[in-house]
Amino acid sequence: MFTGLVEEIGVVDKLEDCGDSLRIGIAAPLVTSDAALGDSIAVNGVCLTVTDLQDGSFAADVMQESLNRTALAQLQEGSKVNLERALLPTTRLGGHIVQGHVDATVQLLKRTPSENWEVLRFSLPEAVDRYVVEKGSVTLNGTSLTVSAVDKGWFEVSLIPATLRETTHGQLAEGEEVNLEVDVLAKYVEKMTNPHVN
Repeated sequence: MFTGLVEEIGVVDKLEDCGDSLRIGIAAPLVTSDAALGDSIAVNGVCLTVTDLQDGSFAADVMQESLNRTALAQLQEGSKVNLERALLPTTRLGGHIVQGHVDATVQLLKRTPSENWEVLRFSLPEAVDRYVVEKGSVTLNGTSLTVSAVDKGWFEVSLIPATLRETTHGQLAEGEEVNLEVDVLAKYVEKMTNPHVN
């Protein structure tokens, strides 16, 4: 489990095509400082298992299921990624409950800059639109964010300078895809109130 508070921007330094999977190497001195084999690290919001550790970097294997459902297949050597270590029981929950299980990929439709912040508008697939509400929480590429506006087919988040500076969202270009995880609590409430929902 994660909080959606990005700890470090890592850099993809190796991509190895393994046929029906992909091995990703990421340079990340902070999150590897206390990492061990088998630990979970969220990479752009996708929970991955550390399968190899070198000095200041780690590797993770991404199976075809994850490549099909996330934007990880678009990574290239040199790509920057948002990273977060798994939550400890003693950690403050500063964001919201994040599982690292991506529900959809969404596209950045528009950036609207202001003097000290920016509004980013993303596409909103119909399959998950019922879970995205104004002032609710979403996770975009592993970052816990508050929805500032939502309408049919799109939603917006407003980013402060710290978020723009300390995550990859500051460099995100219009048209790029990111990983979206909706609030898992909304999905559980829906399932409890309507047990016939898949």
